[in-house]
Amino acid sequence: MDSIIRLNGIVKNYVVGTQVVRALRSLSTEIHKNEYVAIMGPSGSGKSTLMNIIGCLDTPTDGEYILNGKDVSKMEDNQLAEIRNTEIGFVFQTFNLLPRYTALENVMLPLIYAGMPKHDRVKRAEEVLESVGLTDRKLHKPNELSGGQRQRVAVARALVNKPSIILADEPTGNLDSKTSVDIMALFQEIHSHGNTIILVTHEEDIARHARRIIRLIDGEIEYDRKNTHPIVEPV
Repeated sequence: MDSIIRLNGIVKNYVVGTQVVRALRSLSTEIHKNEYVAIMGPSGSGKSTLMNIIGCLDTPTDGEYILNGKDVSKMEDNQLAEIRNTEIGFVFQTFNLLPRYTALENVMLPLIYAGMPKHDRVKRAEEVLESVGLTDRKLHKPNELSGGQRQRVAVARALVNKPSIILADEPTGNLDSKTSVDIMALFQEIHSHGNTIILVTHEEDIARHARRIIRLIDGEIEYDRKNTHPIVEPV
């Protein structure tokens, strides 16, 4: 099986005043193509730090991070920005949509940074909005959309560059239970199309949608196991 992510001995330390906080302690794991992985753990377990490193938002203090065959652990900021735009699709709890832009314009943003011509980026953005069921809302701004619709726009934006992985940070944290079910069904559908999904959550019921669960405690892996009975939402 093809390894998309390989983490070898990842250490992340933060200096807080006169103290050194050891957020990750020689963590090693692999994630393969088309896996659906949940990263779990209580507050302070290191899951947010791990997400930032996987998402190339931060670099490790020590260790090696290989993403799609490239060692990104020692890259400069401009190199990491390019990797983020081409290899990783982000979905955040707070949606992170630009309020003055329509759904279509928000989804097109990564394509603008990638230098795609306008005609092509409009076409691609319309395709992914259709895939998440929002064709009829493409010209609406975020304040004209429900929470679930805003998260679908965020998912479409994550998919638009055809990234290697979708990295979702507490994607249902700001949603009610019914809308959360709808969003998890959407992730299920995206996974069925061959995408690799990494879901960061503290919620057991959300993690149980994944096919593999990695639980962290005090910056180390407490367990890493297959979820043999994942929750499958009706589509």
